[in-house]
Amino acid sequence: MKQFATTFKKIYQEDRNLFWWLLVNFLISGVLFIVSVATLNPKSATVKLGYSDIEGYRDGAWNNRLVFPMFAVLFGVLHNFLAIKIFDKHGKGFAKAVAMITTGLILGTIIVMRRLLGES
Repeated sequence: MKQFATTFKKIYQEDRNLFWWLLVNFLISGVLFIVSVATLNPKSATVKLGYSDIEGYRDGAWNNRLVFPMFAVLFGVLHNFLAIKIFDKHGKGFAKAVAMITTGLILGTIIVMRRLLGES
């Protein structure tokens, strides 16, 4: 853990752009976590879990929607740790690419959550 803190300080000093990407990832994944926990709706017998063009909306139990808070933690914490480790091993460019891709994944998950909540 001490190595992560040292590398994070190095990122802050050397590449502020990557630092801001990591911060944005953490903040929007926090928003995703709060929204997904707040909308679990445990009183409901069924909730919308997914959509496909072939099957339409897929229903399931409310506890199956716990995957969205887990995604938020995965994106917000583990992907940032991954980007920090990549920065340490491979440099700025690859770590920045991982952070940008993570931002896209988080925004995609937020869009999916929003559409599923609109149909519930």
